[in-house]
Amino acid sequence: MSVGELGRRVRAAARPVAQASSGARAAALLAAADLLVVDAASVLEANRADLARAAGAGLEGAALDRLALDERRLRGMADGLRAVAALPDPVGEVVDGWVRPNGLRVERVRVPLGVVGVIYENRPNVTSDAAGLCLKAGNAAFLRGSASALESNRAVVGVLRRALAKEGLPEDAVTLLEDTSHAAAIEFMRLRGTVDCLVPRGGKALIASLLEHATVPYVLDGDGNCHVYVDAAADLAMAEAIVVNAKMQRPGVCNAMETLLVHAGVAGELLPRLARALAGVTLVADERARRHLPGAEPATEEDFATEFLSLKLAVGVVDSLDAAVRHIDRFGSGHSEAIVTQDVRAADRFVRDVDAAAVLVNASTRFIDGGELGLGAEVGISTQKLHARGPMGPRELTCVKWVVRGDGHVRA
Repeated sequence: MSVGELGRRVRAAARPVAQASSGARAAALLAAADLLVVDAASVLEANRADLARAAGAGLEGAALDRLALDERRLRGMADGLRAVAALPDPVGEVVDGWVRPNGLRVERVRVPLGVVGVIYENRPNVTSDAAGLCLKAGNAAFLRGSASALESNRAVVGVLRRALAKEGLPEDAVTLLEDTSHAAAIEFMRLRGTVDCLVPRGGKALIASLLEHATVPYVLDGDGNCHVYVDAAADLAMAEAIVVNAKMQRPGVCNAMETLLVHAGVAGELLPRLARALAGVTLVADERARRHLPGAEPATEEDFATEFLSLKLAVGVVDSLDAAVRHIDRFGSGHSEAIVTQDVRAADRFVRDVDAAAVLVNASTRFIDGGELGLGAEVGISTQKLHARGPMGPRELTCVKWVVRGDGHVRA
């Protein structure tokens, strides 16, 4: 079936989903969660086929990790759907309202976007997260994953469609574009009038293609060149734990730390400790940091601008909080930035001065995730300055409708 025909089918399914009760949509999500567990064997078999094909094509390391599913991750996907189902329904929520001097009653009410297109790479868990959040917000989900995860995505989408049918909702409200060609991706990005909002989740090549070709409105899920700045007033044991977690807990994801900045006043004590704690991480460092990291290679400007998505870390020494903020302004991607400090004023200045979707104080960047922040899951992490910024949950997948109630009012 052509991209356009699939799009028309998703479009036709959007209105029944928007009109469905909150209970019906939540029931479909709970049914999908149960079916993911019941059908775990078939989903994992599909994923093993993807992994074998990807490994044969030369995929390795973090890329294979993003593709891989196991029983624990599958249970996590099911738990994510249950968490989304339990969230407050944003549809119909009155954002604000007032009465005009002439008696007109004005409200702004949340309504679904319609059809949300999600184009993503190599992560089958995104399939359930994105579809679940779209349905929670009363939207239809049109999904285009990568060729490497095609069998896994087919299996997960099959589960979601069965759950929709079980609850009397149209199966086409979750549709997978199985044509993974570049031409189909470009056509997908140009479905103006069919797709109301497009969310990309992928690397630089995907974002560049979107910027060149897309004609539908989109919310950019950009790079995660995340920083941790260890201030002069930091608790160094806390700093060590946060740095290790931010880099090593799962290095191949967008909220992993890619650059460590350390105040000169604590660099001599902290950096040798971190060199031991970060065993297995390739360190590249500026000249001042290398005095305390003798095994590190010289860091280039390109290193400081790179989202490594691997066990590699750029390290710099700065003389002040202001210098750290300048470095982040220059090299950061607007995703997530953290400070470790016991100085409340320094923390407050960092929060005020750093321009990013998320800023953390004394916490790992790994917490910037929809599930960790109480959204159940996320369809993406917006690095733009539009209606959605940071992790995108159900509310970010709605827009507002102005509702004006009068009593025969006419304008003079």
